[in-house]
Amino acid sequence: MSIVNVIAIDGPAASGKSTIAQKVADKLGGYYISTGNMYRAITLFAMQNDIPLDSEIDPDRIDKILSRLELTYRADPAGKLHLIMNSRISDSEIRSPEVAKYVSKVAAMENVRAWMIGRQRELASLGLLIMEGRDIGTVIFPDAKYKFFLTASPEVRARRRLAQSGETAAGSTVASVAKEIALRDEMDSKRKIAPLKKADDAIFIDSSDMTVDEVVDLITSRARRK
Repeated sequence: MSIVNVIAIDGPAASGKSTIAQKVADKLGGYYISTGNMYRAITLFAMQNDIPLDSEIDPDRIDKILSRLELTYRADPAGKLHLIMNSRISDSEIRSPEVAKYVSKVAAMENVRAWMIGRQRELASLGLLIMEGRDIGTVIFPDAKYKFFLTASPEVRARRRLAQSGETAAGSTVASVAKEIALRDEMDSKRKIAPLKKADDAIFIDSSDMTVDEVVDLITSRARRK
């Protein structure tokens, strides 16, 4: 049986998933969930518990802190979701440069991914979810009725990333960032745990020549039509 209250948006780094998912949620009156933020929260919790992350991470120590971690999203009276970590709102804390430095490493751990699956599936009880990540349609909600795989060329994604950060998109800079993005794509696609890939029944969207609003309109129209 398909899950009708979940819209899964997967895709590689810098593909615009977060922006698109937030706008789709606003348009459909649903809740936007960033799974990346949940992995950032675990990374922050590991740092707060003095687990070294700059060398090989001890999975047993991670298991111990996960047994003491409560992680979920909760809506405030205005309907805005907040990431709650052990009863505290952690929206801003997870955005530190130190967390960003190690989150990919933590998120690639098998025990972390296994622990996260249950927490992310529990969020379906909130109502209509627009959830973005890299394995939503393949691992977290494989039975979701609405699945989309969003991508764009490495060059386009490089220009978007530079524009977002306020940097000048000079030719050499774009090429360098595009190379980094292509390398990240390869690593994500070949990783052992939850590799980046399109679900067989997901709608493929190449947004290289599309505006944000065009992508949002495409997703919302498909979700309403099915």
